[in-house]
Amino acid sequence: MENAVRRSFARSFGSIGSKAALIAHPLGAAMKLAETLRIGDRRHKFSATRSLMGTQVSIVALHLSKEAAQSAVAAAFSEIERLSAIFDRRQPDSPVSQLNETGKLSDVPPELFEVMGKAQAYYHRSGGTFDLTVMPVIEMLQNHMDPKGRLLLSQSDFDDAMALVGSNFVHISRNGISFDRNSMSVTMDGIGRGYIVDRASDIMVENGVENHLIIAGGDIRARGERTPGQPWIVAIEDLSGKGRYPAVIQLKNAAVATSGGCEFYLDAERYHYHVPKPVNAQSHGHGCQISLSVAAPTVMEADALSTSAFVMNPQGAIRFINAQKESECLISGLSGVKMTSRNWESLVGI
Repeated sequence: MENAVRRSFARSFGSIGSKAALIAHPLGAAMKLAETLRIGDRRHKFSATRSLMGTQVSIVALHLSKEAAQSAVAAAFSEIERLSAIFDRRQPDSPVSQLNETGKLSDVPPELFEVMGKAQAYYHRSGGTFDLTVMPVIEMLQNHMDPKGRLLLSQSDFDDAMALVGSNFVHISRNGISFDRNSMSVTMDGIGRGYIVDRASDIMVENGVENHLIIAGGDIRARGERTPGQPWIVAIEDLSGKGRYPAVIQLKNAAVATSGGCEFYLDAERYHYHVPKPVNAQSHGHGCQISLSVAAPTVMEADALSTSAFVMNPQGAIRFINAQKESECLISGLSGVKMTSRNWESLVGI
């Protein structure tokens, strides 16, 4: 299976979606929250937004004590900043940056060790469509754009980059992390942000604020209840960005992540997106036409599964998500066409 996937990838490298590299897409997830809490609900609502992890991160907290809510939100933001310094490959002194620079890392933070291990598991679960080592291909695309944004790519360039792709070339042990091949590099963008949002949610709970919502671009974690007995309500925004919502779902102690859309590009003509997609050798803009949202117990899982499924064809993506436990997905397009996993409608309860 591994070799078959790599051969397919090598034969036909195509369009790039969002999530696994560069800046994860902030598409499409809007939170609906009543301006006032239900009559009789004595809790305070406190919300705050900061620019972190390449996107806007908003936290909404509900608690009887406004001061407790504020304190929990501040602690959650501090955790996001701490973990971002570990996972951000753009920071020259981060552990991920050091790993990419030297090809090995002996002093591995426990958080990075955990997420790298999870990423390896998703690599195998997805048949290779989720792969942290795709960074050399992303860099190749960036380095082979002419001033007009056209991709000038030879077979030799492609082969050189593809020789560095494969999570089976990454070794993770208690002694450290190392690459089998020189010039390999990884990006944590398709899983790290989800892990960070989950940890921020855990910090909220540890600080006594169970009922909260965290929105980080297209990554959302809902914990507890919006009002007593009522789940959080999240609207999945369509690709037009005009306030239309192909689905409005309910979340309680769950998460949703969205891949797809056209917010960030590698080229001026808006043809080349972020996630390497093994479909064909020339990008055809497919990533701009659809979005894929996955609901799962955690943001990290939703993040990894949405990234994995987005690079599959829609039918394959539905089959893949149907095979996962406690996960559902929605695929929507600019044409208005929607496809859903087996039990997606169970989330649409309003």
